[in-house]
Amino acid sequence: MLAVIAGRLTDANGSLFGLHVQPVYSFLGSLFLQALKMLIVPLILSSIISGVAGMGDGGAMGRLGGKTLLYYLLTTLLAVLAGLTLVNAISPGIVDGMPAKDLLALSHDGDEVAARVAGHGIDDIAGIFLRMVPTNIVAAAADGQMLGLIFFGLLFGYFMTRIDGSVARTLKEFWQGVFAVMMQITEWIMRFAPIGVFALVAGVVASTGFDAFTPLLAFFLTVLAGLAFHFLVTLPLLLLLIGRVNPLRHYQAMAPALLTAFSTASSSATLPVTMDCVENRAGVSNRTTSFVLPLGATVNMDGTALYECVAAMFIAQAYGVDLGFAEQFTVVLLALMTSIGVAGIPAASLVAITIILSSVGLPIEGVGLILAVDRVLDMCRTSVNIFSDSCGAVVIGRSEGESGILQKPPGT
Repeated sequence: MLAVIAGRLTDANGSLFGLHVQPVYSFLGSLFLQALKMLIVPLILSSIISGVAGMGDGGAMGRLGGKTLLYYLLTTLLAVLAGLTLVNAISPGIVDGMPAKDLLALSHDGDEVAARVAGHGIDDIAGIFLRMVPTNIVAAAADGQMLGLIFFGLLFGYFMTRIDGSVARTLKEFWQGVFAVMMQITEWIMRFAPIGVFALVAGVVASTGFDAFTPLLAFFLTVLAGLAFHFLVTLPLLLLLIGRVNPLRHYQAMAPALLTAFSTASSSATLPVTMDCVENRAGVSNRTTSFVLPLGATVNMDGTALYECVAAMFIAQAYGVDLGFAEQFTVVLLALMTSIGVAGIPAASLVAITIILSSVGLPIEGVGLILAVDRVLDMCRTSVNIFSDSCGAVVIGRSEGESGILQKPPGT
């Protein structure tokens, strides 16, 4: 609100005490976005390697691990496809038949961006999988080829579980240490998010007035519609058809965790409440709960993946770039894979969105636009994330033959 007021009081050429304010807005906003870009490679790589390596402990990659990963991949894919369908149907980046680039004060030329996407895109589906195996992993990281970097991280983490002794312990402790440090740096940078959001939003309002909020509202409602569909249709159907339990009872059992997730916007902070609700209110065994939920807090981000997909498509539409099937498949695949590596802290998905935009050749300045509505959407998608984790615990617990799951209302 302060940014809207400041932007309205100072136009694009306005000054305060003799100082032109638009360059100040631009500097602060760019500084925040560059700080996010700085995190991409070490955060994603350390998160994926330490997460995958951790799954190998105590034979966790066995039957239970296979079921868990299959469920998480399925629900994340369904969420991304729901978001992709809605964003193509609603087209929030198109206003009155025209791209919203000028309304949103995007600085890059639309034709230039389209040419970059065409040069950056994938000619066919086979090419996507070829990019997953880079010839030089360091060059791939430097050039922003995150698909190859993520694949390398998955391989590295898995084969860390295949070696024994002090070498394995050293590697595991190293990557866990890197991830812990990157989490701290991410949290520190996100403390400056209010300043970055203020500068980015004020700059847009100063340049375009309130016209920018029309496409932003459409984007906001598109994401909410996708999250609501996944939360109210897809996941209850999985509970009903696969878990064969009453979805209404599960909503009731998870109410405290959902409220905590919505208020904190953090899957990691909500994890203790989620585990308590699933074990003591839904009746899932400790064996299943203690494995499925911590893993889900790291790799299962249905709402986040949906949001990343819609955000990337919205920014492409705003530039007037028509992404073909192969490019949209790239967005889906990257949303699926980067959601695995996103830390369970507020606004960390912004890092993943920059990966997707860079991979398909779109400027990351579009990230600055969605920051204005990101916090509320972050609260909503975190609730979807933890609800999907809890549904996974119920479904997997039922598949393991556990009885008494959601057989009576919570608290009775």
